[in-house]
Order: sequence, then C-alpha cells, then structure tokens
Amino acid sequence: MSLLHLSFYTAFTLSGLGLAFHRAHLISALLCLESMMLSMYLALSIWPIENQTSSFTLVPVLMLAFSACEAGVGLAMLVASTRTHGSDHLHNLNLLQC
Repeated sequence: MSLLHLSFYTAFTLSGLGLAFHRAHLISALLCLESMMLSMYLALSIWPIENQTSSFTLVPVLMLAFSACEAGVGLAMLVASTRTHGSDHLHNLNLLQC
C-alpha cells in the first residue's frame, strides 16, 4: 500500500470516526460528511491516473456534483432546524416533539 492510499484511507476513517463520536452539532456532522466525500473524490480522481485508463474519468465529476447537492441540502436543513429549534444541537432534534 502506497503512502497516497494510506492517506486517503486515513482521511476517510478519521472523518467517519468524527461523524460517529462528535455528534453534538449538526454543522460538525455536515463537515465530517463533506470531508468523507472529499477524500472519496480525491481517491476516485487519482485512481484512473494510477491505472492509465480513461474510462472512469466522469465518475469523480458526478460524485462532486452529488456532493454539492448533498451540501446544499444539509445547509438548508441546518438553517431550517436553527430557525425552528433555536440551535443546531442534535439532541434538540426529536421527531416525537413535533
């Protein structure tokens, strides 16, 4: 395993651990999701270069587009929850209270 692959795996794993253990605020969960998507985008961008193929060059662009849509929806949810509940704490977001 090269140092480049190890850095991608480490970035994805640390983002997943951050998402699992630091769930106090919605903005921190969104940042962890975005860092996971960024590490996957970088890994998919480097993969065709390492294999000298051109058949998978559209996949990183599509993933980046879906990542931007996910970020937009996440920020819209952050604004909506902050307006309705007063903060972005995840423990305040209880569906049984609605």
